[in-house]
Amino acid sequence: MTAPEIKAKSADLDWEVEAALAWHDEDPRAAIATLLLDCKHLREQLAVAEQFMSRGLARGWSPQYQRPENQTESVSASARPIEERRR
Repeated sequence: MTAPEIKAKSADLDWEVEAALAWHDEDPRAAIATLLLDCKHLREQLAVAEQFMSRGLARGWSPQYQRPENQTESVSASARPIEERRR
């Protein structure tokens, strides 16, 4: 991934974080609780899909329940408090 792509992805993530906080009236605990519930729901949906989906239909694909390690690198930079990112 090139530097401009990483910067664009980070900006998108920053915007999504701000949108989630705004949706929850700037309450980070409420935003985190909602995101955790969403993750739980999606994992349950993956488990159901995995049970009912044949290998042939998915051509060998199976769901991954954990995010690949290389996707966490761009998150850590934008996970800093907003005040630090504005400096």
